[in-house]
Amino acid sequence: MHDNYYDIIIVGGGPIGLACALEASLNNKTYLILEKGCLVNSLYNYPQNMTFFSSSDRLEIGDIPFVTTLPKPKRAEALEYYRRIQQKFKLNTRLFEEVTEITKDHHLFKINTIKNTYSSKNVIIATGFYDIPTLLNIPGEELEKVKHYYQDPHYYANQKVIVVGASNSSIDAALETYRKGADVTLVIRGKEISPRVKYWVKPDIENRIASGEIRVLYNSKLKEITDSHAHVHTPTGDIILENDFVLALTGYQPNFNFLKKSVFIFPPNHPVFLNMILIVWKQILMGCILQEWSAEV
Repeated sequence: MHDNYYDIIIVGGGPIGLACALEASLNNKTYLILEKGCLVNSLYNYPQNMTFFSSSDRLEIGDIPFVTTLPKPKRAEALEYYRRIQQKFKLNTRLFEEVTEITKDHHLFKINTIKNTYSSKNVIIATGFYDIPTLLNIPGEELEKVKHYYQDPHYYANQKVIVVGASNSSIDAALETYRKGADVTLVIRGKEISPRVKYWVKPDIENRIASGEIRVLYNSKLKEITDSHAHVHTPTGDIILENDFVLALTGYQPNFNFLKKSVFIFPPNHPVFLNMILIVWKQILMGCILQEWSAEV
């Protein structure tokens, strides 16, 4: 075997990827994590003030305690936790090295990245589902004022902001930007705020809406975005709103194109589902990506 051979190649340096690396190390397997961005890149791109829905014990990996003084941990604490795990166990990680293709070479997988080529008998795909935003597919969505990722509310102070969506990310963004002085309008396709919104946040947004501090348009959708306005279809007719920014927080999906152009040839029968792991011959899809991929297969 050449120098770039590993028993296991792990694509994705998030919590699942780190957990797989810990298990590989415990079982004396050589491994390498390949991550296209920074360590736990998806978590890094979460909103800066985000509070997790899960308690800290549900975010733990490798039986290593996640200690926090808060009922629910925050993004900064999670970044610290996973960074310390990587450093303490010296997990073999290559950051900012994107995998471009995975092919089959006889009995081995060939993994091409932007920097190198590796081979392995086993590949674990743990890339999550935060890579690609679900687009509105309307005119004007390509404008700089339209954001599919939200990080910090200060940026939107004193601006007219439309937030699209009814789930946690949208509601958090609406409340945070409102509290920094934004004039916020929620555009929601359904008839209500999602019941999955965090239980301690839902009364807050409902009260802001009831008091008129945040405007909401139910059963509505954006039709077009221009430099200074947004066209919204509502049950009572189309309206035009003055607008500075649109936060289109309508969900995300895995990079299916990467998966499909790689050597993902499924067995003749149905894939095998086992404890949130999809085994595809010697390749494994792990974690949140499985929820999305199962709809495709």
